[in-house]
Amino acid sequence: MQDNPLDHLVKILSRLPGLGQKSARRIALHLLTNKDSALKQLITALDNTEKSIEICDICGNFDTHTPCRICSDTRRDNKKICIISNVADLWAIERTRTYTGQYHVLGGLLSALNGVTPDDLSIKELLERIRHDEPEEIILALSATVDGQSTSHYISDHCKEFPDLKITKLAHGVPIGGELDYLDDGTITTAMRARDRLL
Repeated sequence: MQDNPLDHLVKILSRLPGLGQKSARRIALHLLTNKDSALKQLITALDNTEKSIEICDICGNFDTHTPCRICSDTRRDNKKICIISNVADLWAIERTRTYTGQYHVLGGLLSALNGVTPDDLSIKELLERIRHDEPEEIILALSATVDGQSTSHYISDHCKEFPDLKITKLAHGVPIGGELDYLDDGTITTAMRARDRLL
């Protein structure tokens, strides 16, 4: 038997990160109670986003065009590439306004438990980008989790073919098990400025 539309909406909302069944139900009720001011605007915003947002061919960021604004900005330092797991981490670093280089979004982290292999991430594209663009430094800005550390080690090992490439990682301020998107701007700023050299 098919869900009624309200139950289906609650089910869809409850799949979003950070939302459980109760929160999803409250949001659904708010949207239905305020159809004109909330529901219709949300439908329009989702429709516009689906039609206009693209994934940048170079770094993997979301924007209305590709290359994205960051990759197209000639004022940014193209000799540095900051490697992050996802776009949320890119946004977290950009909020601090302390980093002016380029980015590379992996699209996740290596995870034996979840079956995520190097082929599932944009690591091959990263290595090709390093060969082509010849940056001076890559910054491993990955979460201080087991998966983040194993991904950092994997990338570091594959970057040994570039003898002049400096490889650094975020340092002080990022706690073990910490996710970048949940850290405050000051913590990310400190970590970015005090990054450690790996190679």
